[in-house]
Amino acid sequence: MKDLNEILSHFALEGKVAEIKPLGAGLINDSYKVTTTPPEAPDYVLQRINHTIFTNVDMLQNNFYQVTTHIRHKLEARGETDIDRKVLTLIPTKDHKLYYFDGESYWRVLIFIHNAKSYDAVTPEYSYYAGQAFGDFQAMLSDIPVELGETIPDFHNMEFRLKQLREAVAADPVGRVAEVQPLLDEIEKRADAMCLAERLHREGKLPKRICHCDTKVNNMMFDENGRVLCVIDLDTVMPSYIFSDFGDFMRTAANTGEEDDKNLDHVNFNMEIFKVFTKGYLETARVFLTDVEIDNLPYAATLFPYMQAVRFLADYINGDTYYKIKYPDHNLVRTRAQFKLLQSAEAAVPAMKAYIDECLGR
Repeated sequence: MKDLNEILSHFALEGKVAEIKPLGAGLINDSYKVTTTPPEAPDYVLQRINHTIFTNVDMLQNNFYQVTTHIRHKLEARGETDIDRKVLTLIPTKDHKLYYFDGESYWRVLIFIHNAKSYDAVTPEYSYYAGQAFGDFQAMLSDIPVELGETIPDFHNMEFRLKQLREAVAADPVGRVAEVQPLLDEIEKRADAMCLAERLHREGKLPKRICHCDTKVNNMMFDENGRVLCVIDLDTVMPSYIFSDFGDFMRTAANTGEEDDKNLDHVNFNMEIFKVFTKGYLETARVFLTDVEIDNLPYAATLFPYMQAVRFLADYINGDTYYKIKYPDHNLVRTRAQFKLLQSAEAAVPAMKAYIDECLGR
């Protein structure tokens, strides 16, 4: 076990460290709550950055700093109060760096936000708040004056994900292609349409924005009165299409079943969640969105179950080398569930378009 007090000694903290306790059950980074004395000194969050996933820690931390600094300036210009609870705050090291490297691991420190909590439950109410919060997050960053890097290159690039699948099919390392050929045929049938975003970008019709790229309900903090304080979990914030934030939320929150549901009758696209998230999102994001972006929000809702089906299927064909599995055909079960969600979302596209028109009064 690392000497966490020694690691903390490299950061410009206020007060004296009184207690260090594990915080949360994050899947990516190890986090600890650092309690300090005297009581008026801030408490902190110490995190070990997973540099297996985020290989360029300099870029990661620069993105984090630029994003939070820009949001802070926006909140100040709005006349907001209690800003340290409404945007994450990085604490530099004593030699003014954004992280500390101990020779083996990379560490950062943030101010702990008191009297705040997150929710895992996907409800219409929280989905509406999520739409508002992530739309506002994108809006505040729509004019950030610096160029950010891609912390995970090609993360939501559909052409890249299809290339990975086709390479897996060509190699067929464990002999699974024949059994999934009907699924592959369905995926290839949609491939051209699903690469629309990349084509629109090359044609100069679709801009890249600064997006969160991991839009889940539990990536927001709420205050004691149930109001959204801020968006958290910023490691995946990077240039992408706005479809990343809109579509990824729909894939997880608007699924009536589980991501790996064996009973496909459980898996359908939830239009109620689509409507409340879209309403909130357009209320805050409309100020910067183009017509092309708005008109293709239903495409985004179909793109992400398709993309995830492609990724699960590629991993199944490769012999389950990327995603953790609980049983031999787990990735195939996941693929089928995502494909069923895709089909349900495809059937709902006309209703999605009609609702967006209704929201915009057109």
